[in-house]
Amino acid sequence: MRRAIYPGSFDPVTNGHLDIIERGCKLFDEIIVSILVHPEKQPFFTIEERRGMLAEVLKQIDKGSCHVRVDSFQGLLVHYALAQQADAIVRGIRAISDYEYELQMALMNRRLEPSIETVFMMPAETYSYVSSRLVKEVFQLGGRLQGLVPSIVEERMKEKVSNA
Repeated sequence: MRRAIYPGSFDPVTNGHLDIIERGCKLFDEIIVSILVHPEKQPFFTIEERRGMLAEVLKQIDKGSCHVRVDSFQGLLVHYALAQQADAIVRGIRAISDYEYELQMALMNRRLEPSIETVFMMPAETYSYVSSRLVKEVFQLGGRLQGLVPSIVEERMKEKVSNA
């Protein structure tokens, strides 16, 4: 069984993330969508909220015979990947600026744990500019998120702001 880790903040999960997961399922038997717990960051959604939204939206995408599960971790990604018996780490690359950062991370991960490969995937052109940071910024400035995130995510963002 070929198992991959797809790590990220997923704050919030975007259609670009889902595109990478769906296409990653063509390469791997199992993908663990792993939310990075970063104590120094102030996320829009809690870990539990992100886990719930991911579980909900993953029901709606075509995974073929691939098993996808949601988890969270903190610490070194390669230590987590080893504990999960993963063969690879999947990373999405949108632009050259992403590549430079991701290349450094992949090389460091390879140095720390040579048995785990990093697989770079480009999202569909439709999502090549979409990031969680940009989605939050557009939302906070009153812009529409249709086509950028699943509708349930936009609904939860509106609920979160109205309950604050």
